[in-house]
Amino acid sequence: MTGGTRSYEFARRLVERGHEVHMITGDPGGDRTRISTESGIVVHWLPVPYDSAMSYRRRLWAFARFVGRAAAVAGRLRHDLVFATSTPLTVAIPGAYAARRRGVPMVLEVRDVWPEVPIAVGALRSPATRWAAGRLEAWAYRRAAHVIALSPGMADSIRRRFPEVGVTVVPNCSDRAVFADADRAGAALREATPWLQDRPLVLYAGALGLANGVDYLVRMAARLADTDPDVRIGILGDGAKRDEIHDLAARLGVLNRNLFLLGPVAKAEVVAFFGACDLAVSVFVNLPELGNNSPNKAFDAFAAGRPVAVNNGGWLGDLIAATGAGLVLPADDPAGAAAAVAAFLRDPEARRAAGAAAGTLARDRFDRDLLFQDFERVLTQAVAPEGPARRLEASA
Repeated sequence: MTGGTRSYEFARRLVERGHEVHMITGDPGGDRTRISTESGIVVHWLPVPYDSAMSYRRRLWAFARFVGRAAAVAGRLRHDLVFATSTPLTVAIPGAYAARRRGVPMVLEVRDVWPEVPIAVGALRSPATRWAAGRLEAWAYRRAAHVIALSPGMADSIRRRFPEVGVTVVPNCSDRAVFADADRAGAALREATPWLQDRPLVLYAGALGLANGVDYLVRMAARLADTDPDVRIGILGDGAKRDEIHDLAARLGVLNRNLFLLGPVAKAEVVAFFGACDLAVSVFVNLPELGNNSPNKAFDAFAAGRPVAVNNGGWLGDLIAATGAGLVLPADDPAGAAAAVAAFLRDPEARRAAGAAAGTLARDRFDRDLLFQDFERVLTQAVAPEGPARRLEASA
């Protein structure tokens, strides 16, 4: 399916290790609660309408509906551990309810630090909503036996404000097996895509939301159209800002000229795009709070052996600068970014070295199987220091 696959990849590995896993998740297009088994995971699908293009108010309402439905299902299941993965942080409510009902621990995974990020991007504006978000955050952390954070900065933020909470960093991962055929798939995609063929490709694959600032790429494309018109920028994804991005690209004269706005695709299909690209990009609006993000697209690019460019610094920018696995672009200067990207794409040796460094990061630091060991250890130690396979429940 489209979107991140972290929960699925970790859950199926838990099953392979002998654990019993029930996953509670939303089914945006469903009309009834249903149960299926996917790769040994018992999946409880809840009919909660949701779309990334929804307004923030409608998304909050969807989160609230999920809380009620998930709590009802989770409360009926027998389990030794509850694993609640956020965002949104409201997922901790059914997680904590199910854990308390059965007298078992809850491990909470934090994929964005609430309420820092929604406040920074202006999603939580009123004093009342900010106060409520802060109370929910404190309540959730204090009911967790342990917290998993997706970046060092997230972990530092939690430890600084809640020093009594145990935190382990398990970042997003590179699925090297999934991307093993990326080169062949990318070559086939190039041959079948008239607007691409043998031209350089810069790829963005991710959300088109308020925090992502993808208009940066549209403005970069406008500059490249004048200086390096053969460079193609492909944008895969959807979100609340899609129409604005489309309209800006049309107004600047780059839509379907050197910038191509494509829809979201599943992980199996996105492999070909990463295989075809010369540079993958991860962009955000220029806010310090967003420097702690752990964007899936960067780790997918590493898995495919492709260089990564970021424009918001942070821990990932520091990593790329230290290892040579790509570029750190100026945060508020799309024209400067265009010049840096064009120079990089014209330098075959720089591209080769950066791609090799990206592949090394995927193998040595972010391999999914490697990081799964840390993930499983946190879960099993929350239940008991040593013990047999357990029945686990994930609320995603």
